[in-house]
Amino acid sequence: MNPVGYAAIVLQVGTVVAGAPLLTGLMRQTRARLEGRAGAGVLQPWRDVRKLLRKEPITPVGTGPAFRWAPLVLVATSLVLAVLVPLISTESPVRGRADLIVVVALLALGTVALALAGLDTGTAFGGMGASREMTIAALVEPTILMAVFALSIPAGSTNLPVIVAGAADEPARLTSPAGLLAIAALSVAVLAETGRLPVDNPSTHLELTMVHEAMVLEYAGPDLALVEFGAQLRLTVLLGLLASLFAPWGIATSASSLAAVLLALLLVVLKVAVLGTVLAAAEVFWAKLRLFRVPELLAGSFLLALLAVTASYFLGGEGGQ
Repeated sequence: MNPVGYAAIVLQVGTVVAGAPLLTGLMRQTRARLEGRAGAGVLQPWRDVRKLLRKEPITPVGTGPAFRWAPLVLVATSLVLAVLVPLISTESPVRGRADLIVVVALLALGTVALALAGLDTGTAFGGMGASREMTIAALVEPTILMAVFALSIPAGSTNLPVIVAGAADEPARLTSPAGLLAIAALSVAVLAETGRLPVDNPSTHLELTMVHEAMVLEYAGPDLALVEFGAQLRLTVLLGLLASLFAPWGIATSASSLAAVLLALLLVVLKVAVLGTVLAAAEVFWAKLRLFRVPELLAGSFLLALLAVTASYFLGGEGGQ
């Protein structure tokens, strides 16, 4: 494999790790400005991580391995996603392993680990948050699978780099009916997967409305830092995946030029920052849905994904023949 491919992986993972808390800080700062507040600054999430890492780890009495290992599993799966998802180059040493099924399985693994941790505490809020999270995940993971699968039909493969490279070579795929339906479905799924409004409120502390926060109420110190960092990594990677699938312009489709990789890195940082800013601005005007309305929203997004697959099969398939 070309050394540029390995350099692309190192740059991609390093940028995601360093930039994930900054993206969260940018989104919080955007919301603060739009709400008329000064805000804590873009660097505040990194300060929070540093503060939590200095604290003493506390484990509730009666918890088992599920509670202790969940933060590490969440961060590990998020880091593997950062390696596999083609953000700056479609030619990398892990190209053959970056399959759609693997990506969805890693997302599900991190979600299940946190849900088990919430159940392991034996608290009412932990169990409530875990049951809500699994209800949402049961609709979100199939939606992500079907939405990206709709894009894989014209490409003839479920390999993400192949899908992204095909979209970059044939931009018309993105404006087709299947492409537009897939964009809408995947956007809603990403909001739900990352616990953003209108599905969940990442800044809420009202026990009866919490989903993600209810599962991690018992965490403190370094464990809480890992949970927060893992969530930030997932948000960054999923927004990057959204940008790569539906705005692949500038991504390096060959590993022969380091300059192309650096340009792609700059562009993906810009695209993710724009997506994060737009999302934060939209959240100012969105209200959180009632819990019993969330499945309706996610079922609607799953229906859009199914329609995207149908349109891609009958329209794209005929075009491919």
